[in-house]
Amino acid sequence: MARILLIDDEPRMLSLLNSLLKAEGYEVSSVQDGSKVPDLIVNEAFDLMITDIRMTPIDGMELLKIAKDKKPGMPVIILTAYGSVETAIEAMKIGTFDYVTKPFKMDELLITIQRALEYSRALSENQELKQELVGRYKFENIVAESPAMRNVCEMIKRVAPADTTVLVTGESGTGKELVAKAIHAYSRRKDKKFLAVNCAALPEALLESEMFGHMKGAFTGATSNKEGLFEAANGGTLFLDEISSMPLGIQGKLLRVLQEKEIRRVGGNDNIPVDVRVIAATNTSLETLIQKGTFREDLFYRLSVIPIEIKPLRERQEDILPLVYHVLRHESGESEVPRLLPEVKDMLERYQWPGNVRELENAIKHAMTFAQDGKVTADVLPPRILNQVGRMGPAPVVTSGAVDAAAAYRNKSLKAFLREREKEYLDQVLGMTGGDKEKAAKALKISLATLYRKLPAGAE
Repeated sequence: MARILLIDDEPRMLSLLNSLLKAEGYEVSSVQDGSKVPDLIVNEAFDLMITDIRMTPIDGMELLKIAKDKKPGMPVIILTAYGSVETAIEAMKIGTFDYVTKPFKMDELLITIQRALEYSRALSENQELKQELVGRYKFENIVAESPAMRNVCEMIKRVAPADTTVLVTGESGTGKELVAKAIHAYSRRKDKKFLAVNCAALPEALLESEMFGHMKGAFTGATSNKEGLFEAANGGTLFLDEISSMPLGIQGKLLRVLQEKEIRRVGGNDNIPVDVRVIAATNTSLETLIQKGTFREDLFYRLSVIPIEIKPLRERQEDILPLVYHVLRHESGESEVPRLLPEVKDMLERYQWPGNVRELENAIKHAMTFAQDGKVTADVLPPRILNQVGRMGPAPVVTSGAVDAAAAYRNKSLKAFLREREKEYLDQVLGMTGGDKEKAAKALKISLATLYRKLPAGAE
């Protein structure tokens, strides 16, 4: 609800405008004595000031100057008699948003007020965006407001100058390749190539050829010699994504490259020296794969000289809105950045983001495609966000009704109260995960057994 400061020394006009604006849903502070206004401007927050221009002992022009000095972001509308238009124009030069001449039509005044409030919100949103973008702790495109991501940035600064191998872990979509690129960009190898290969995207024979190269005639279709990624990235960095999917046979050859600093092409006899820094990434626990016998333990220790873990987005809520603004600015280019409505911010912060930053980027691009009038509204968000957050219900709001609700627990023990609240929260999380108890336990950071113990009988 917008707060409006209304000043007019004519009691009937003040009463009329006060009733009109309150009927439109605005919160109004009416002042007949302009001498009281400077303190109000300084000590209270208003979204808009409407003032008559001819008043005593302080006129509207003086109040306008005070408002522009003390609260430059607050728009001001001047009310003026028809014969004082020149004065109103002078007020426009000082910085008033607009003026309305008396006698005025109510619709005209309401439209002017609506425009002024839209301007105020846009200005506030722009300032908020600047705060999000300026002074942010970041490396290139890495947004880091949360302690977890700030720690990642600290790790990047520390490990970048070294040539040791790095193992980046984290769920899909958390930005592991972005971290690898940042390490390369801040290393002594920054002027050399950064090459990447997805180990899960290629079959074993093709992956081996891609990484180490091959000789003409090494296999059907090898019509010429080809250098692999290790040779192409010589002096630079090679990023091995989804290293957990690398076949055991190639794991052994990779281990040899890391130890000996040389490769041998498929079908070749000569060893070729290479100087490449390797950064690997995985969204799967390599320790678990070692126990299953599908990943070499010696290779794991070679790769994880320096481990960097990226937490999922749901565990670093402080990064959500800064990331949203980052995507908005990037996708807007030279155009004006769309404004996020408050309910949209709330929904984005409460959504669990199973696809992490990648899902967030796609969701904002989706919203921008359908946004109208420079606003991102809830109805243009992807359906999966609306469905999940909708099941969770609106964010709790503290109202006078909360006191009445608390009365229901007046004769209950603290343990009973907490048990009721815990059950409500468990129901919300289970609804959010579609009844998947394993996902719910993970979101709650408790074991599956603990979740089952907390569920009421018959809910299993």
